[in-house]
Amino acid sequence: MIEDAEPPLDPGWVDEVLLAGRAADHCLVLGAPTDRASLRALVAGEQARLTEAGLRRGGVIALCLPPSLAFISTLFAAWRIGAQAILLDHRLTAYETERALARLTPQVVVRAKQAPDGALRGFAQVTAEVSTYPGLPAAGPHALVQLSSGSTGPSKVIGRTAADLVAEIDRYRQIDGVPREGERIVSLASMVHVLGLVGGLLYGLAAGVQLAVPERMTPLGILDTVAAGLEPTTLLGVPFHIELLASVADPPPLPQLTGMTTGGELVRSGVYESFVNRYGVRLGNMYGMTEAGVIATDLFAADRPALRPAPGLTVREQGGELHLAMPRSPYLGDTDPARWSEGWLHTRDAGSVDPRTGLMRVLGRRDSQVSVGGLKVDLTEVEHTLADLPEVEGAVVVFDKAVEAYVVLRNPDAQTRVRELLAQRLAAYKRPRVLHVVERLPRTATGKLVRDQTVLQQTAPQQEQPPQTQSQEAATRGAPQAGAAELNLAR
Repeated sequence: MIEDAEPPLDPGWVDEVLLAGRAADHCLVLGAPTDRASLRALVAGEQARLTEAGLRRGGVIALCLPPSLAFISTLFAAWRIGAQAILLDHRLTAYETERALARLTPQVVVRAKQAPDGALRGFAQVTAEVSTYPGLPAAGPHALVQLSSGSTGPSKVIGRTAADLVAEIDRYRQIDGVPREGERIVSLASMVHVLGLVGGLLYGLAAGVQLAVPERMTPLGILDTVAAGLEPTTLLGVPFHIELLASVADPPPLPQLTGMTTGGELVRSGVYESFVNRYGVRLGNMYGMTEAGVIATDLFAADRPALRPAPGLTVREQGGELHLAMPRSPYLGDTDPARWSEGWLHTRDAGSVDPRTGLMRVLGRRDSQVSVGGLKVDLTEVEHTLADLPEVEGAVVVFDKAVEAYVVLRNPDAQTRVRELLAQRLAAYKRPRVLHVVERLPRTATGKLVRDQTVLQQTAPQQEQPPQTQSQEAATRGAPQAGAAELNLAR
């Protein structure tokens, strides 16, 4: 565990930062509005239940609850006790949940008594069921433990103290373009994960911003939730939600909608333009990590595609990788020097920092840059080029001895056209050697596309790779051969 860490923040921070404010203010809208007095009563009730179950200051609790009032009140009650809260996504299978519990060893586990109704629900009405677990007390000062998204491999265990969370809330307060007191956030990002948790729930309560969650995460459900309030409203979500909303051909007038902020992956230019043109509002970008929360923003698209580091944070570029100044490792267990060393978190994201302006650019995952025949290929560039084709609904590009693509086509007969367009837009050595046509692309619980080859291969039908011709082999090696044929794309 982490040594020489700061002592835990007094549990009073929950009342001072999150639950303070006028009793009658409607701070949450999950179906029906909930005022602060009611929220405080819910938290007090859950605190009594958890105390009765044996949870004490320094204890560990795991929450396996969907976004709900039960989730919020149980989480705040645990923090009010001074316990460490582990958040597990309710969409994990029973097998995945049990493996996580065995790995993280909580003392108390809270699950939903009944399964949520419907996969597209933004929140659920559930009853929390409390049980004991043969776990251990917290070995460090962390108030929050989360698993990374695991979009490119196994999840990492990440710990954050209450002071870390309060500091991030304060960073949000200083960022130009975030909602202010009396305004509203409609959050599409799950509050089980860092963007929806801190950027939506915790910041909203601390800043006097109402948080509303759509009952159903469909375009109509989202737009109905925006229309239900008169306050200036900001949407908070990830690129998946932008694509969803951009698919609405003729959205209704929404004068209260002031903009949308997206976290997660880069938004492709075609999707960005489609959203802005349809809704006539700003689309801001936010870059962050589970390890640190928000790191950089461009909420008015003034510097697109660059971002400005959030107040108080220092970002540098080292060997083509972005590093974030962080006094201690956020990882529980042995510290990996490839992830954190000498006061710097290695983000594993490729990028650059302008020494004159301080603006930074995120160029995608560092492991998305591969060598093909001695020539550098950015898989993010290939993926965006492929996904922007009108015939392609979605795409993921990976590398395993050769560049491969997994694509969802709008028309199964469009493969020939896709080949032709890629030949016009990408050099031969960049083009995918194999094209796997799949019905859908797997996503993580946070909406990120999965790039783990093992998971992707399960979605693709078995197919034979056509033999390479001499010219194709030359193209793969990057040899400067005139008239080199395009790389084959297998069906």
